[in-house]
Amino acid sequence: MSTNKNAVIRYQALNNCFRNPGRKYYMNDLINACNDALLDIESGSSGVKRRQIYDDIKFMQDSCGYNAPIEVFKDGRYAYYRYSNINFSINSQPLNEKESLQLKEALITLGRFKGLPQFEWIDEMNARLEDTLKSNSENKIIGFDENQYLKGVEYISSIYNAITNKQVLNIKYRSFKQSVDLNFEINPYYLKQYNNRWFLFGLNEELNQITNLALDRIEHIEITKKPYRLNRINFDEYFEDIVGVSIPINPEVVKLTLKIANNLVPYITSKPIHGSQKLKIKSEFFSIIELELILNYEIEALLRSYGSEVEVIEPEDFRNKMSDEILKLKEIYNL
Repeated sequence: MSTNKNAVIRYQALNNCFRNPGRKYYMNDLINACNDALLDIESGSSGVKRRQIYDDIKFMQDSCGYNAPIEVFKDGRYAYYRYSNINFSINSQPLNEKESLQLKEALITLGRFKGLPQFEWIDEMNARLEDTLKSNSENKIIGFDENQYLKGVEYISSIYNAITNKQVLNIKYRSFKQSVDLNFEINPYYLKQYNNRWFLFGLNEELNQITNLALDRIEHIEITKKPYRLNRINFDEYFEDIVGVSIPINPEVVKLTLKIANNLVPYITSKPIHGSQKLKIKSEFFSIIELELILNYEIEALLRSYGSEVEVIEPEDFRNKMSDEILKLKEIYNL
């Protein structure tokens, strides 16, 4: 394993330690955490020594590193380490000089694949990377649809590595509907972004079924030593019949018929609601389209966002559900 990769793994392990307010990490604990992280990636790793961890901490604190607010707290004869700001993460900091150089080298390599089949994503990736490298410029020339204040993105690297290395995760999670933390043991399989939020899909050990967790509701992640259960799901097929990320219990693909105001048709034609979308009728004032998909929260929210320009014709029970929501809105606004 390269020295650069070793360093990144150590920084991530230390970052997780410094962000954890529930435990005091002394020097030996930091060494063990880094060694565990390295061994998880490469079983033959020789590990790190105390001097290396001191150097890593110094680099993380430095302006050429991450400007990390690492503080040392005396505890009798020993000392433990923690961020003075628990919300700090090296993953949410601007690129340092070394990382910028590595990205520039990556851009040169990626440029060799432009135009090749199945590499269409490189154009957007290059634009994103170049925009990142110019982030300190006075005049930015491209804007991406993203939420810079979104929580949870700092976990993407850890989860991605766990998926790659087939490691079971223990995740402390707090949903919007509950005021207490929940613990899940998850075999992580897939990361998906929808509507500027990231979601993890994996096998829930307790329920023995696929669970969907929003990264912005994750409080803490730990790698466990439990045996990993391999993924048997093709996620391209898994998401084929839905809009968004949520799949209801006992899902059923239905035919959804919509009446679209003609002024909205060009938009919906250029940006289809779903891959199954078909134009069935086009008249002077409206058009009828049909889709075959699973009805979920995301399709409801999307259709409501179009207001009076989209009307659900069928299925009848779904039309009634949308109508009920409209009546609730009328009550709220006293109409």
